Amino acid sequence: MTKPANKTAAAKKFNKILIANRGEIALRIIRTLREMDIKSVAVYSQADKFSAHVKAADEAVCIGPAFSKDSYLNIDAVVAAAALTGADAVHPGYGFLSENARFAQAVTDAGMVFIGPKPEAILKLGEKSRARELAIKSKVPVIAGSNGVVEKNHLKAARKIGFPLMIKATMGGGGRGMRPAMSEADFPKALDTAMAEAQAAFGDGRVYFERLVLNPRHIEVQLAADNYGNVLAFAERDCSIQRKNQKLIEESPSPFVDQKTREALCDAAVRLARAAGYSGVGTVEFLMDEKRNFYFMEVNTRLQVEHPVTELVSGLDLVKMQVEIAQGRRLSITQRRARQINCHAMEHRINAEDYTKNFMPCPATVAEWIPSGGIGVRVDTHIYPGYTIPSFYDSLIAKLIVWAPTRAEALKRSARALGEFTVRGVDTTIPFHKLILADTDFAAGNMNTGLVERILKNHESKK
Repeated sequence: MTKPANKTAAAKKFNKILIANRGEIALRIIRTLREMDIKSVAVYSQADKFSAHVKAADEAVCIGPAFSKDSYLNIDAVVAAAALTGADAVHPGYGFLSENARFAQAVTDAGMVFIGPKPEAILKLGEKSRARELAIKSKVPVIAGSNGVVEKNHLKAARKIGFPLMIKATMGGGGRGMRPAMSEADFPKALDTAMAEAQAAFGDGRVYFERLVLNPRHIEVQLAADNYGNVLAFAERDCSIQRKNQKLIEESPSPFVDQKTREALCDAAVRLARAAGYSGVGTVEFLMDEKRNFYFMEVNTRLQVEHPVTELVSGLDLVKMQVEIAQGRRLSITQRRARQINCHAMEHRINAEDYTKNFMPCPATVAEWIPSGGIGVRVDTHIYPGYTIPSFYDSLIAKLIVWAPTRAEALKRSARALGEFTVRGVDTTIPFHKLILADTDFAAGNMNTGLVERILKNHESKK
C-alpha cells in the first residue's frame, strides 16, 4: 500500500448526506445510504414536488423553480440546503453539478465533504481538453486533435486537423455540446450548435476539436481511487449502442474486448487517474477501432448512468464505495477482485420518448406502471402510477438492467424483461429496444456507434 496522498484524511462516519440530484439516481443513492444507516436529504424543484426521491428521503428541501438553472444548477441554493439540514456531505449523483469544480469547492468551503474527487482533479480531468493533455503526458493513446481549447481562429484550427472532425464541449458530458463536421461546409453550423448547446447545458461554451473516428466502438473503464494512492480499474463496459452520442444500451464485459486489450485499457485508465491525483469513483472513456486500437476520449469525474452493469458484473456497490472513500477509508479490495467478471450484464435506458417521431420527448401522466421482475432483473426508476413526468429535464425514466452467466442468456433475459414491462399513458423507448435486440449484428456482438442509425434506416425502409 502506498502512503496517504492526503495525510489529513481520517476515517469518519457520516450521519447525514444531501443528494444534489433528482429522479432515479437520487432514489438509488438514498437506498444505499439507508443500508449504511446514513440519513438522506433530498432536494427538489417545484416541478419535482411529487417525485419518488422526495418521498423516500428522510428530509427534503425545495431549492427553486422548475428550470434547472434556478434549482439543480443553483450552487448557492444547494449548499444552503445542505447547511440548513446539517448534512455532513453532499453526493452530486450524475449530470447537473456533478462535474463542477466550483460546486465541489463551495461544498468544501461550507465545511462539508464533497463525495467525489477534489476540485483540482475535476479541473484536470472534468475539463475535457485538459484531460486530453494529461492523457498525452501519461502515455495514454489519443486521437489527433487540437490539444487544448480552441478560443479563436476555429476554422484555421479545424483545417489543421482535417475533416471529418468532432467538435466537443470542453466541459461537456452525456453527448451534449458534441457535433460532427464531416466537411468544411458543415463546420460553421456545427460549431455554433455545439457552442450554444454547451453554454446552455454547462454554462461554458468553449470547445476543442478531435479527428473523427468513423463508426468506432465506445468502450469505458470504471475507476475507484482512495485518498491513499490506491486505484482500481474494473472490467470494461461497451457503450457503442447510442444515438446522437446518447447511450441507449450498455453492457459488460464487451463482446469485442479480449483479455490482453482489457488489461491494456485498465492499465491506461489507472495511469491517468494516478497522474491526476484522483480520488473517488470515475470513468475513463475510449474509442476503439476494428483492430482493437483504443484512444482516450474523456473522463467523467462522477458516477455514470450505466454504473449498475459494473455493480452486477463485480458484485460491488459503487455508491457505497464512493461514500466510504469520502469518509477517508482505504479501498478494501484488490485489483484482481475489481476486474473479476462474475456474469454478463446489460442495461437498457428507458426514456419517455416516441422513437417513431424522431425520439420526441413525451412528458405525461403515467396511467399504468408495471416494471419487469424475476431472476436476473433489476429496475432503477423513480416512476409510479399517477406520476406526471415533467418536461424540464432529461427524458430518462427507468433503467432496466439484466444479468446472466453468458451474453446469449443475457440477451434472452433482456427480451423477456422488455416484453413484460408494462407502461400506459406515456410513450417509451421500450419498442425500440426490442428492435435492437432483434438485429442480427447486435445479437452477434458486431456493433459500433453507427449501428443504431442503420437499424433506424432499415426499420423506416420496411414501413
